[in-house]
Amino acid sequence: MVRTVRTTRTATAMAAVLAAAALGLAPHQAQAAPARTTAVSADTTAAASGITFHDIPGSGGITLKGNVFAPAGAAAGTGTKYPLIVLPTSWGLPQIEYIAQAKQLADSGYVVVSYTSRGFWLSGGEIETAGPADVADVSAVIDWALANTPADAAHIGMGGVSYGAGISLLASASDPRIKAVVALSGWADLIESIYSGRTQHLQAAALLGGAGFLTGRPGPELQGILGDFLGSKLDREPQMIEWGKKRSAAEKVDAINANGAAIMLGNAWGDTIFPPNQYAKFFEKLTGPKRLEFRPGDHATAEATGLLGLPNDTWTNAHRWFDHYLKGAPNGVDAEAPVQIKPRSDGGYEGYADWKSVGSGGAEKLMLSDSEHLFTGIDSGADGGIVMLSSLLDQIAQAPPTASIPLLPRAFAAVWQSPRYAQERRVRGTVKLHTTLTPTKSDGTFVAYLYDVGPLGIGKLISNAPYTFHDKPAGRSFGVDLELFSTAYDVPAGHRLAVVVDSVDPLYIEHNPTGAQLTFSSPRTDPSYVSVPLREQ
Repeated sequence: MVRTVRTTRTATAMAAVLAAAALGLAPHQAQAAPARTTAVSADTTAAASGITFHDIPGSGGITLKGNVFAPAGAAAGTGTKYPLIVLPTSWGLPQIEYIAQAKQLADSGYVVVSYTSRGFWLSGGEIETAGPADVADVSAVIDWALANTPADAAHIGMGGVSYGAGISLLASASDPRIKAVVALSGWADLIESIYSGRTQHLQAAALLGGAGFLTGRPGPELQGILGDFLGSKLDREPQMIEWGKKRSAAEKVDAINANGAAIMLGNAWGDTIFPPNQYAKFFEKLTGPKRLEFRPGDHATAEATGLLGLPNDTWTNAHRWFDHYLKGAPNGVDAEAPVQIKPRSDGGYEGYADWKSVGSGGAEKLMLSDSEHLFTGIDSGADGGIVMLSSLLDQIAQAPPTASIPLLPRAFAAVWQSPRYAQERRVRGTVKLHTTLTPTKSDGTFVAYLYDVGPLGIGKLISNAPYTFHDKPAGRSFGVDLELFSTAYDVPAGHRLAVVVDSVDPLYIEHNPTGAQLTFSSPRTDPSYVSVPLREQ
């Protein structure tokens, strides 16, 4: 691991702490797991649940640890075939992740094969981060299932959460046998997910990296990429971007469309690992049957209760999607509006014909007419929260990160506010910032925030996004266009919107040299503004 910049040592320590907390494991337990040589023997059957455990041949000669659920009374060799669903596990989780959902699917007539992704726990190989070997594993698992279970080769689906979602999308580009995909809390564009605005998403990368080291065996390529990324090695930026593109379904959308799989995407508005924007852009490029669902929450929290076997909207719709596109069930899922969103308020679901229609009420422009000057390197108190926690609190208690807008130190934060609104404003879609920036140094970072400000001046975070620049002439102005993370938020009557910009946020790595200053202006010929998309009243 590279340790040549000040952020790397902190990030490495943070990785271990965050990963251990997220996985609920003590470090010595997680590190010991990959070295174990014993496991439940292959073909062991748990009669009550209908589960069997197997060693499944993966690509390149490795062994994947997996399990199979089949409908009651099903057996290979009887001639009766059932639709097949393959579920690769999430990053850092073992093959039991999907047991509750797999049993439900099997009870409704599917053969379900779940396996621990390569490099994690007792599966062989090294962590390839959804690389070509992971995609080849999917085809190998399908081959094995067709040869060893009563699976129907003409009706094959893929699904998964997070890492499993990303692998499923990539596999649908390479294996035309896959007819339906359910990709929950995943990514379509890995670069836009953790390097949006040319800014490293520190906590997200540290969490993923730490979990990989605790529960698996990162390969040398991943170790090098993670070190370069957290170490801010800009000379390696082209290689990092190329590495990410190879692992992004958005780069393979033509192949996905050609294969024609029905794609269902689900994510949370506050996903701090894979923000929603990249899923929405990918959805718009799909030409086959498709569905996009956004709900309140953080990474994988929207579908978490379903993994425990509890009622869950996300998994209910996932089952409906598989039933229609693998069994031909006339359940109406194909006739519903393909974009289904649930706002972060108490409102119910809203349906739209496409993503562009979400902000169909037009965009309200907040003009940022006053020039603002700030010193960098000090956190003003405005920030995006804590990965995996802050948006979960918003989901459960509608308690997003807050800041006292009047008390933000103006030396370190630029602030613009709208008048109080007489009527509710229903923000829907992607907020966009346009401004002119003049830096005193050639490199720098800022983070933009949009707040809902109540009568007492307390701002609730609506959205945010980082922006980093390099090699700009010091003292020379340049235009900036930045998309904040997409959301659906209702601003009550009597409140106002506030735009805040500062230079430090614990979620991100900042690139402001010591003593750097940033000036945000609004030239007459190119006014600065924030464009806020609204739902039709």
